[in-house]
Amino acid sequence: MTEPRPHGATRPGGRTARTRTAVLNAAWEELETRDFASLTIDRLAQHSGVHAATIRRRWRTVEGVLCDLVSQYSASSIPLPDTGTLHEDLHALAHAIADFYSAPRNRHLVEGFVITALREPGAEQVLREAFSARIRLVSVLLERAVRRGEIPADTDAEEVIAALGAPFYYRILITRRPIDDDLARTSAEAAYLAAVHGVFRTGGAGGAGGKSGPDSAGEAAGRDGGGASGRD
Repeated sequence: MTEPRPHGATRPGGRTARTRTAVLNAAWEELETRDFASLTIDRLAQHSGVHAATIRRRWRTVEGVLCDLVSQYSASSIPLPDTGTLHEDLHALAHAIADFYSAPRNRHLVEGFVITALREPGAEQVLREAFSARIRLVSVLLERAVRRGEIPADTDAEEVIAALGAPFYYRILITRRPIDDDLARTSAEAAYLAAVHGVFRTGGAGGAGGKSGPDSAGEAAGRDGGGASGRD
C-alpha cells in the first residue's frame, strides 16, 4: 500500500503543475475579497477552472489548499531591509510587515492558516516551519548589528525578531484591530531598545554571531541616545 501524498504534492508532468498553479492562484485572488470562512472548494473550482473533484482528490479540503499556499508564498512575502543600522533596519522591517498586513488577502491568509493549523493534520507543522524559516532569514539583521558592535554578541536574534512581530499577530488575531504606523513604530522601537540593553542575551559567546564584548549594548545605547527617538 502506497503512502498518501502530502497536500499539494506534485506528480511529474506539466498538467499537474498547471493545476496546482491555477488552484493556488485562485485561492490567493479569492482571499483579496473574502475571508477564509467564505472560501469553499466549489468557489475555488469556479475561479480556477479546475474540477472540484480534482481539488478534493489532491488537497481534500480548503485547509489543504491554504496549507500549500502558505508553503509557497511565505518565504518571500516581506523584503529584508539593509539600511546600515539596526535601529533603521527594525523600523523598516516593522513598516514592511504593516504594509503587508494592510492588504486584506494577506490578513485573511494568516487568519485562515491559524484556523487551519488547529484542525488540519500536518498544518501546524507547516505553520511552525514557515514562521521559523522567516525568523531565521530575518535574523541576519541582528548578525549584521553584532558585527557593527551595536548589540552584544550573545543576543538571541530569533527572539528579537519574534518580539518585533508578536504585536502584529496580537492585533490581527486577538484584538482584531487595524494595523497602523504607530504599531510599527512602537514594535520596532521596543525590540530595538530591548536588544541594545541586553534583554535577549543568552549568556554565551555565540548568539547572533560576530563581535563579542559584554559592553557593546551600553556602547550602542550611548551612541544612539538610548534609541528612543520615535523615528519611523
